[in-house]
Amino acid sequence: MTSAYELQVLNPATEEVIATVQGATSADVDAAVVRARSAQRGWAAAAPADRARLLRRFAAVVDEHVEELAQLEVREAGHTIGNARWEAGNVRDLLDFSAGGVERLSGRQIPVAGGLDITLLEPLGVIGVIAPWNFPMPIAAWGTAPALAAGNAVILKPAETTPLTALRLAELALEAGLPEGLFQVLPGAGAVAGDALVEHPGVAKIVFTGSTRAGKQIMAKCADRVKRVTLELGGKSPNIVFADADIEAAALATPMSFLDNSGQDCCARTRILVQRSAYDRFMELLAPAIAEIVVGDPADEKTRMGPLISRVQLDRVRSYVPDDAPGLRGSAPDGPGFWFPPTVLIGLDADAPAAVEEVFGPVAVVLPFEDEEDAVRLANATEYGLSGSIWTRDIGRALRVSRAVAAGNLSVNSHSSVRYSTPFGGYKQSGLGRELGPDALTAFTETKNVFISTEA
Repeated sequence: MTSAYELQVLNPATEEVIATVQGATSADVDAAVVRARSAQRGWAAAAPADRARLLRRFAAVVDEHVEELAQLEVREAGHTIGNARWEAGNVRDLLDFSAGGVERLSGRQIPVAGGLDITLLEPLGVIGVIAPWNFPMPIAAWGTAPALAAGNAVILKPAETTPLTALRLAELALEAGLPEGLFQVLPGAGAVAGDALVEHPGVAKIVFTGSTRAGKQIMAKCADRVKRVTLELGGKSPNIVFADADIEAAALATPMSFLDNSGQDCCARTRILVQRSAYDRFMELLAPAIAEIVVGDPADEKTRMGPLISRVQLDRVRSYVPDDAPGLRGSAPDGPGFWFPPTVLIGLDADAPAAVEEVFGPVAVVLPFEDEEDAVRLANATEYGLSGSIWTRDIGRALRVSRAVAAGNLSVNSHSSVRYSTPFGGYKQSGLGRELGPDALTAFTETKNVFISTEA
């Protein structure tokens, strides 16, 4: 598309239009790539210490605007204010962490006969980052911060529904002193700006977070151009509770393992697997824990769960939960906004749609299991493999089950999935490649091998 168009940004808690943003066209993408390639050459040639200093300055400027960014996230994404503050802080922390890797991005010296062999890690060039609406700020930073640290330029396309924090981050980058054109944000429709970015010959790599369906389409387009991709896609993560676990702790931790961000989280533990001998006690404890979750105005400090992002998402979630479905239900506001109550379904078959498909809302399914082998079978009975939790006091069992569950990120007696200092990514249909962690910068480099003969 080469003609102008606009995107309306809604507050999902009120359904009010809070902003209108100009959508990027294919011509805008072309122009952005030209600017990015020019800026990237100077950035890559700069001293590593200077790149690190500017990224730390960017982190400091973000820190000065954490509250502003958080309030903006509340309005455009419906995130609770506590979550939104964490998200803005995560951008700051990831910029700092990535800056620390700039001067450690070194190659190797490999022993060979007849000379010296070294490897060099060189930036790819221009990176396209396509960020989702469920965590607009942190996931945008997962691709952007290490790519910049490795010497690349970045063009970020935020989701159509949540472009505001990304646009503000681009302004803060310039305020921090990053060169013009090095980090650009192009809001726009996926079928327009997104496709143009994916298909552009001047973009060396695409980092995409979103649905498995869209990820496969992007991967196919990149394959035609032998373009690198990192894909973080869907999830249907298990929460495995063994009878020897601290059942009270496991039950009390369960609600926010799938209700955080209103369940709009690829890592949400929406398949609750409970050993049959502990099932009744677990459910007895879970019922009041679900009922106590405060759902409401995301700007209120007491709120623990806000609205879904859109009417489309609300309708999708509703389609998985018949009105007469047995289970546990919390409360949600009436009136304007995309509200759905916390819901735990029971009595479903293990292969029911709600048990195996990604609902992406505040809905979980409880399934009983008999023993360790049965738990692993149920945990792996899905096309996804992103995350999961294992609750047990037996360290041997924790290690055995961790090895047996096909997922990229597992927690024992915890629901923590993401740290900027450790790698993140999925198995099976949950994605390709890894983000974050100590090796994040190398994912945005090309390895060049140089042999120097020492023979006379």
